[in-house]
Amino acid sequence: MDRVEAPWRWLERLPRHLADFADQWRGKTIADLARERVDEDPGFVALVDDRRDLTRREWLEEAQALANALHARGFAAGDVIAFQTPNWHEAAIIDLACAIAGLVLSPIVPIYRDAEVTMMLGDCRARGLFTCTQFRRYDFAEMADRIRGDLPDLTHVFTVRGDGPDDFAALVQEGRTLPAYRPEVDATEVKLVLYTSGTTGRPKGVLHSHNTLENIVRKSYEHWRIGEGDTLIMPSPVTHVSGYANGLESPLIMGTRVVLMESWNAEEAVRLIEKYEVAGTVAATPFLVELANAARQAGTRLPSMRMFACGGAAVPPDLIPSANSAFDNLQAFRVFGASEVPLVSFGWPDDPELAARTDGEVVDYEVKLIDDAGEPVAPGTEGEILSRGPSMMLGYADKAQSSAAFDAEGYFRTGDLGVLSPEGAITITGRKKDLIIRGGENISAVEIEDVLRTHPQVRDASVVAMPHERLGEGVCAYVISEEDAPDTAALCRHVQESGLAKQKTPERFVFVQDFPRTASGKIRKDRLRAEVAAMIEQEKASA
Repeated sequence: MDRVEAPWRWLERLPRHLADFADQWRGKTIADLARERVDEDPGFVALVDDRRDLTRREWLEEAQALANALHARGFAAGDVIAFQTPNWHEAAIIDLACAIAGLVLSPIVPIYRDAEVTMMLGDCRARGLFTCTQFRRYDFAEMADRIRGDLPDLTHVFTVRGDGPDDFAALVQEGRTLPAYRPEVDATEVKLVLYTSGTTGRPKGVLHSHNTLENIVRKSYEHWRIGEGDTLIMPSPVTHVSGYANGLESPLIMGTRVVLMESWNAEEAVRLIEKYEVAGTVAATPFLVELANAARQAGTRLPSMRMFACGGAAVPPDLIPSANSAFDNLQAFRVFGASEVPLVSFGWPDDPELAARTDGEVVDYEVKLIDDAGEPVAPGTEGEILSRGPSMMLGYADKAQSSAAFDAEGYFRTGDLGVLSPEGAITITGRKKDLIIRGGENISAVEIEDVLRTHPQVRDASVVAMPHERLGEGVCAYVISEEDAPDTAALCRHVQESGLAKQKTPERFVFVQDFPRTASGKIRKDRLRAEVAAMIEQEKASA
């Protein structure tokens, strides 16, 4: 095969925003660490899914065989291979095979379809794709066939849990008879290109190295006191940064065991936690609530569970203590990060009060908060969060996007608003673009959401800006109610009686069953804003 130049060929080997942190890296690839784990205990079951228990030796041997087969098909170090599968053990073998062969891996969330997948594969110039055949009644292999004509760089499509010579199982078998392909791989090189969820605009390709990924897993697990022999459960998609790092990489970096869940089911999670004596997880907040409820219904307090790191969605302050009460030894806590800067905060595993009311302790990053003019804000004042540290991305695949993402000091602009406490805790107050500017007054959507969630008939709320003829923007609240929905007058009184300014009272309420979400569980507020704007236009037209 002819070589394909990566779109990030412009990227420096050591980007300037990371230069000051290079001394914190261990300089080992994931393949290096896998070999060390096998030497320590080859028979240790490192990965479990609904089909098999995978030992460290089996994991490494099958990954090496797959690397051999891919090399025989013409793939060489630096080429990009994507995969679009659920939380299956095959994803872990593909990941390690790419690390062995020096290939760049691009995980694609299974909810994405033709347009998104075509954009991502084309943007990173992927030469290969591993795709499941059928999953949740959707034919992914058929989709791959449809889009291949628009992807001249995509020379190979491989199936997972399919059949034929281009299926994952056949490739592994083929590779067992081939010479070992082990090129020298530098831990500073691009290992992962992961596309953002795309809450606004075109998804961006986030680039990480072996070093940045290893660092964030190692540092966070040390903070949480999770290590050798501990078992974690992973319901989050392994095609998302959290699921990828904690589900596919942590067993090789920290010596843990991971139980993969193909899809979330709270009752099944209770069973697996009891069976494997699971110590913790990193997952979306709704999973914590549902797990606590399922444990109560099952009459178990899951004593093995020690930690639950919540991220990806707003967390009401009373949620953490309420959930903790369902378990004997669990400490749940909030964390904050993004694909570009994984886990800026590590949470508070030892302080229930701070764990409940903040989004975690800033441990391995440097953080600064700025105002709209780019100036630092006073302590305790809300500002945009900028961060830098040893686990931040190398950059975006696109040079222009990458340059705009950092300030002159190498801090990444998160776009999130927050407050930094004297204890070193960060508390997220909203998104910079999530501000509602009503008659020139800045209104935080998160502040209103927190109040609405305290109403006994409100399960969840998401507040967005809506067009307002006189004031520019008004306040619209999307509400998921309990069985008996409250009337809007009662909700208005509830907001006003909370002590918030009158102008923060929503002018419109929309009751829904659920919110549109990204693969990581974040609410698609762009869609909610578009929806309410369309409602208003339609009402105008029919008036």
